[in-house]
Amino acid sequence: MKITIVGSGYVGLVSGACFAEFGIDTVCVDKDAVKIENLKKGIIPIFEPGLETLVENNTREGRLSFTTDLKEGLKDTDAVFIAVGTPTLKDLNNKKADGHADLQYVYAVAEEIATHLDHYAVVVTKSTVPVGTAAEIKKIIRDKNPSLEFDVCSNPEFLREGSAINDFMKPDRVVIGVETERAEQIMRRLYRPIFLHDTPVVITNPESSELTKYAANAFLATKITFINEIANLCEQCGADVATVAQGMGLDNRIGPKFLNTSPGYGGSCFPKDTLALTKTGDKFDVEMSIVKAVIESNTTRKKDMATRIVNAFGGSVKGKTMAVLGLTFKANTDDMRDSASLDIIPALMEAGATVKAYDPEGMHEAQKLMPDVDYQKSSEACLKDADAAIILTEWDVFKTYDLKHMASLLKTPMLFDLRNLHTPDAAEAAGLDYYSLGRGVYEKTKKTSAQKAA
Repeated sequence: MKITIVGSGYVGLVSGACFAEFGIDTVCVDKDAVKIENLKKGIIPIFEPGLETLVENNTREGRLSFTTDLKEGLKDTDAVFIAVGTPTLKDLNNKKADGHADLQYVYAVAEEIATHLDHYAVVVTKSTVPVGTAAEIKKIIRDKNPSLEFDVCSNPEFLREGSAINDFMKPDRVVIGVETERAEQIMRRLYRPIFLHDTPVVITNPESSELTKYAANAFLATKITFINEIANLCEQCGADVATVAQGMGLDNRIGPKFLNTSPGYGGSCFPKDTLALTKTGDKFDVEMSIVKAVIESNTTRKKDMATRIVNAFGGSVKGKTMAVLGLTFKANTDDMRDSASLDIIPALMEAGATVKAYDPEGMHEAQKLMPDVDYQKSSEACLKDADAAIILTEWDVFKTYDLKHMASLLKTPMLFDLRNLHTPDAAEAAGLDYYSLGRGVYEKTKKTSAQKAA
């Protein structure tokens, strides 16, 4: 079999490399000539564990290739996957998020496919798209090329950044939205290596498939936001959010995943997909009140993190130096999109603080967004002589950091652990004044160096 993947970003490149690993002849197409030339040389534009090796191996074996020529890439293809970006649409002034998914790139690809495809193939949306997109793609292609025989399929991705290859190879499920038996059989053949391991497959119509992706992401965002609000309550009533989350997660109707308190969710999916889902609700005159509340709560939480830090210094951080450990929205990625750091760091700087920062993979992207931050080459350099350390991302290197060493580097032994990577007892034993999330008993009894310094 042969497939074509249009778009060599995160989803397209991971999917292409994984399909090639299945033994499928895969061509990745992208308009960005520099990106394509780099990919041919083995230069990967994103950080994803294992991806570089997967691309290198399959390129060498001749199963994976890259081109800017869509017409050439469509030759003899059985399926063409649309994997271009669907960012949040901006308003006319290009300043504020409109909330709708911007489908201009998806529809442009559909028109190009209609122009160059000369035989039957399944046109598959791998991009996250609202309900009705497959129907619109079908209309675009049919209007552009009435004689073309084709089918349209919705096949959403459920890839987590940092573990995307495993998620593709060993997924919880595969969702396929099709209208014909012919298209279904082609999709089943593509995923046969996965189905051999009894992976659940959901065969449905395109509309249900499209909505499944948004519903799943909105629900996961809701779990994150819910436990963060419970953490706020724990801080006031003397409970421990970790214990509460454990007790909740042991109920198999709830499960333990996505119940870790944090500074708020971010990334390429949850923020834009929750917004887009509310706009879909508006389109069909259905009030998505829970999802809207999740969005508002998450936005408030990110802003609140900076306020907490300022309040710990008696209401002023003017002239203070903050050492921020972790910039990306989560560990094992270089993705800065909607990261909590983009809210917390500017707020601290606006309040008069100087910010030093270190991240194992995200500093190149962070520098584009926050050029005034003092970026350091190591965590030690970042911590040296700072008035406080702030952990924002749950990188393994920060989980195992020697807290006594941290205390010795800091000017003031303070740690704001906004991922709860350490314990109050360990921090206290290291001589650190420790702030974490959702640990009411400890936080209410701690007398801090910040208060002394203020």
